[in-house]
Amino acid sequence: MIVVVDYGAGNLRSVTNALAKLGHQTKVTQQATDILDAEAVIFPGVGAASYAMEGLRSRGLDDAIRRAVSNGQPVLAICVGMQVLFDSTEEDGGCQCLGILPGAVKRLPTGLKIPHMGWNQVKQSKKHPIFEGIGDEEDFYFVHSYYAAPDTDEGTIGTTEYGVSICSITANDNLVTTQFHPEKSGNPGLRMYSNFLKMAGVRGS
Repeated sequence: MIVVVDYGAGNLRSVTNALAKLGHQTKVTQQATDILDAEAVIFPGVGAASYAMEGLRSRGLDDAIRRAVSNGQPVLAICVGMQVLFDSTEEDGGCQCLGILPGAVKRLPTGLKIPHMGWNQVKQSKKHPIFEGIGDEEDFYFVHSYYAAPDTDEGTIGTTEYGVSICSITANDNLVTTQFHPEKSGNPGLRMYSNFLKMAGVRGS
């Protein structure tokens, strides 16, 4: 079962539609038990990180996400889903997040057009199965005003330039995170979803 986490801040329809194009059925859920039983977890997000954290905590999903990652379940976190995995964010005056990945989320530098919206290149800094069949410096679709700044580069496998070098994709064992939206990124995004599910051992229906 592929679970898409619904905590009131997810880009759910675009994600489920993308997975349906690949022949996969999904379950959109607000239940912690569904997350912990899933073969693969998609953790999407749009909007503000503080609102996302409130939605997770009010539904008891914050601990479920932590447990899924620590249990070794395949998890793909997208945009705000990625950001709230870090220790904290500067958004809305500062907010503590899930603390799964070490680092902070910072506002993009002044002088840039914010939000960073549209297509931009992802430079592959490390080889990884998530990039199978995807060219280096391929364009993906971004919509964000804040970006993750990990404490170390160990898990960063791709970066994007937008005033600063943005950590745009990470991979740590069973956990993959993207600042961009694969579901809005055409064929390269679909290929990334397919690669993630292949890594998770999930076959199409």
